[in-house]
Amino acid sequence: MAASSKKPGEVKPTTSRRHPLQRFDSPSKGFSGALHVAGLISFYSSFKFLVDNPNIFNLSFGWHLQFLTIIGLSLSTVTFIFGLIADLTSTALSKSPSLNSDPPAVALSEHLFRFKNYLALVAAPIEVTISVLYWTLKAIDGKLLVPPDLPLPPAIYDLGFHLVPAVVLTLDYVLLSPPWPTTPMNESAPMITLALSTVVAFTYWIWIEICFSQNGFYPYPIFAILTTNQRIGLFVVSGVIMWVVGGLLRVLYAKINGYESVEHLEKVRRNKVMGGSGKWE
Repeated sequence: MAASSKKPGEVKPTTSRRHPLQRFDSPSKGFSGALHVAGLISFYSSFKFLVDNPNIFNLSFGWHLQFLTIIGLSLSTVTFIFGLIADLTSTALSKSPSLNSDPPAVALSEHLFRFKNYLALVAAPIEVTISVLYWTLKAIDGKLLVPPDLPLPPAIYDLGFHLVPAVVLTLDYVLLSPPWPTTPMNESAPMITLALSTVVAFTYWIWIEICFSQNGFYPYPIFAILTTNQRIGLFVVSGVIMWVVGGLLRVLYAKINGYESVEHLEKVRRNKVMGGSGKWE
């Protein structure tokens, strides 16, 4: 009998650990890594544009973070950084029976991946909401979004700020993530996303009022046009839109990838059990 070529303690390849409903491998150095790199390059380009083209907001209290767009872009950047690190530390290798635990890189990658998915619960809906609000208001009157003495950014950067983040976050959510950061999906998911949307909307309202008290102007001209009650109404509507977007993303996920079933959950359970012995389906 030929001697085995496997060395003692060698970690052998195995198949993907992804959730049964997850469309593509992630974290991974393939499509997942490529999407996160592409997204981060776009985000970097957008931030560089802000630095290379200073205006009144560069020196004002709150910097460009007075804009919901830039807050969303910052959150998306953090989300994709965690996603990319998870990709880079991922491996298709499971632990060897001779090892007591997963390789450190595998454990780190899985933790980072889960944290990325939690961040995406906010990042994906907020980016889609920003795109919906921005392009709708721009179609009505661009002066509602940008002070009259400031020009709109060039089209390529306009897309980088207000469309690309929504696209790449949606792709990440639908194609590279499990249906929920934990398995099974939390039964209170709609209420959780409603609470998150409400917190985001009213935290941003408080934040821009603080900035207004320091700067004497609002980042978006539409805020100055509206009364206090009307601004509150706008934030309520924005929060509702974000909540609806979160629900639509879950529906889109289910349409593309399917719904969690007893069979899917059982497979996840078996994978966890088999993972404890260094084997995966």
